[in-house]
Amino acid sequence: MPTYTKFGLLLVAAGLAYACSSAPASSTEQPVHLTAAAAPALPDNPLYNELGLEEAGLAQTVFEYALTGRRNLGNRHPVLTIADMSQPSTQKRLYVIDLKARKLLFNTYVAHGRNSGGLVPERFSNTPSSWQTSLGFYRTLGTYKGKHGLSLQLKGLEKGFNTNVQDRNIVLHGANYVCEDTVRLKGRLGWSEGCPAVPYALSKPIILAVKDGSCLFVYAPNEDYLKKSVYLNAAKDTL
Repeated sequence: MPTYTKFGLLLVAAGLAYACSSAPASSTEQPVHLTAAAAPALPDNPLYNELGLEEAGLAQTVFEYALTGRRNLGNRHPVLTIADMSQPSTQKRLYVIDLKARKLLFNTYVAHGRNSGGLVPERFSNTPSSWQTSLGFYRTLGTYKGKHGLSLQLKGLEKGFNTNVQDRNIVLHGANYVCEDTVRLKGRLGWSEGCPAVPYALSKPIILAVKDGSCLFVYAPNEDYLKKSVYLNAAKDTL
């Protein structure tokens, strides 16, 4: 066995280190797959937490969208209504929030248009006779008595997405097909002709709470809408 000096041992060690660092990878070695970094979490929103919106099924992203649009609209009515059409109709996906009182007034069912989809709406339109839901921000107007009883007129504020709602007679009204009995029978809510119909028993108190100028936001994760909405993409002013 050869005898090595201290210097010789250092040379051997260096040679081994060089061999390990320069040797080609084994053919059985698995390549490393890099994944994109996770999207950063939204900043904590005390109001979102205080209202228990996560427990009620509303994602913070949707809540922040609604606040952004309301802010960019310059709407100062204390009540904000969100219809979250990313959820199936079997979920209580309507949220009526009093921002001043910091209170969730109503969390209940809301229907979508019959041609928007079955359980979860996937198609949206601003076209007359489409019988589809229209996305975007609305301003509530006055009430009237119609075939569904007390009803609420709406004004669509987003060109290309909901500005034809008055010509289409899209209003907020109560309907007997928006109830848990329909969910049990059909596995979904009944469909409207595009109106955000609510449970008939709750329609009057909801309408009275949101009438005369409050903001309604009808949301779905529709790429075209999210990209083009003026109120979601405008410079955000502070309240």
